[in-house]
Amino acid sequence: MKSSDTSVVSSGSPVGKPIGKMALLLHDIKRQKHSYILLAPYYLLFCLFTVLPVVLSFLISFTHFNMLEFPRWVGWQNYTRLFLEDDVFLIALKNTLLFVAVTGPLSYIMCFIFAWLINDLPPKLRAFVTLIFYAPSISGNIYFIWLIIFSGDMYGYLNGFLMKAGFADEPILWLQDPQYILIIIMIVQVWLSLGTSFLAFIAGLQNVDPSLYEAGAMDGIRNRWQELWFITLPSMRPQLMFGAVIQITSSFAVAEVSMNLAGFPSVQYAGHTIVTHLIDYGSIRFEMGYASTIATVLFAIMLGTNLLTQKLLKKVGE
Repeated sequence: MKSSDTSVVSSGSPVGKPIGKMALLLHDIKRQKHSYILLAPYYLLFCLFTVLPVVLSFLISFTHFNMLEFPRWVGWQNYTRLFLEDDVFLIALKNTLLFVAVTGPLSYIMCFIFAWLINDLPPKLRAFVTLIFYAPSISGNIYFIWLIIFSGDMYGYLNGFLMKAGFADEPILWLQDPQYILIIIMIVQVWLSLGTSFLAFIAGLQNVDPSLYEAGAMDGIRNRWQELWFITLPSMRPQLMFGAVIQITSSFAVAEVSMNLAGFPSVQYAGHTIVTHLIDYGSIRFEMGYASTIATVLFAIMLGTNLLTQKLLKKVGE
């Protein structure tokens, strides 16, 4: 009997009787036990440091826990407080969703376009340009560059340019004015996001089989846009999915950019995000039950967004 069959012959069981998913899993583990033994250390660490903390965070979100006393069960009180009483969280939620809606797709598309253009360069030049694009994501504290650019006095690069060009009569307080703060954070985040996803797209473009383009030309593909849609993108689905997950995660998890540029908290919470709200209650106030509630809501939003993105990427090339 082939291993792919979903039926078994056993005493007292009719031939062709369906096996449950758990039985199939156990059968597969038994058949490929050596592979599972090699993967066991990773599974153990993943469950210990990823799955378990997520489960514990979900359970703690239903308690009042201040790190000093034993957690006290409060039910849905934290969630009620979060959505009905916490006005700052609603500001953070609005800022985060707006941030994700703008920077997520923009940085994702920019990463792919730059990778697509750079892929046609000679190997040495391509390696050099790739390093230039990837460098900001691995640099240390590079926020001082942007602080100089958006400095609120006449010595700031942007203010100096605007005043010399006659577009402004006095310096603009870029990082103290609520109408500019979120826009500036978006610009810096997009600049920083040209990193891991960009490298993944470069690798994906390098691995597309050239014979597919020849076959496509024989099947009626006449220009590069058709090649891109019907050949390149479908061949890069794993890299596209990886890049989407990275971009979504980095967009939802933005906090460092906001805290370094706009301060913590920012003026009128203009640069406040869900993660900075989480840091406020988890690392400063030590209200771990409420912080776990924020983390659980953020996890649910990120999970739903990733599932939606997966469905959209499956339609690429159709």
